[in-house]
Amino acid sequence: MDRPIDKETREGWKKLIDSAHLFGCDVVAGFAGRVIDKPIPDSMKTFAKVFGPLAKRAADKGVRLAFENCDMGGTWQRGDWNIAQTPAAWELLFNSIPSDNVGLQWERCHQLVKLIDPMPQLRKWVKKIFHVHGKDATVLWDVVREHGVGGSHPFAFHRTPGFGDSNWTDIISELRRGGFKGSIDIEGWHDPVYRAELEMTGQVAGMNYLKRCRGGSFVPNPA
Repeated sequence: MDRPIDKETREGWKKLIDSAHLFGCDVVAGFAGRVIDKPIPDSMKTFAKVFGPLAKRAADKGVRLAFENCDMGGTWQRGDWNIAQTPAAWELLFNSIPSDNVGLQWERCHQLVKLIDPMPQLRKWVKKIFHVHGKDATVLWDVVREHGVGGSHPFAFHRTPGFGDSNWTDIISELRRGGFKGSIDIEGWHDPVYRAELEMTGQVAGMNYLKRCRGGSFVPNPA
């Protein structure tokens, strides 16, 4: 944590925390980092040392910190970017820094490609979800049954909302039941079908799909 890039990253978090109000924003999101190529529990002490003061700095300014659940190619045992991958890791994170302003930038896709059902975790962790990425996935269950996971045959791929396996009406309903009031931001440039000349077609279709899943345009109650 003393390399130039480590110091630069910590300074970057400070600047983002201090500047969030200039954008009318109260959430700063990113990766939780990792002690390189060590199991996730081995990173907890360093995580608390780095992000404990940042979390306090953020709380003093009315800012929340949200960690994305992308594994960045890592596993429980090894990796070099992010420890906030799965519910078991979240338990460790939030026990290390038990602050109300430390939570998740949740993306359904990153759980589905691990064959994790996201709905139970969404109900359990909704109070810790500060921001949502609008991205989905498709799982090829015939490939899973024939070849398993982690082999030579890809068994899942990322999708734009509306083209993947998820029912986003259920997701948005659970978010609303839990009091979530943040945004769902579409993360594009990942769908292997709606890409290149179809990129914006896919993104606009995804946006319209999410609008329908939230119930469409707001209609005020009659007087």
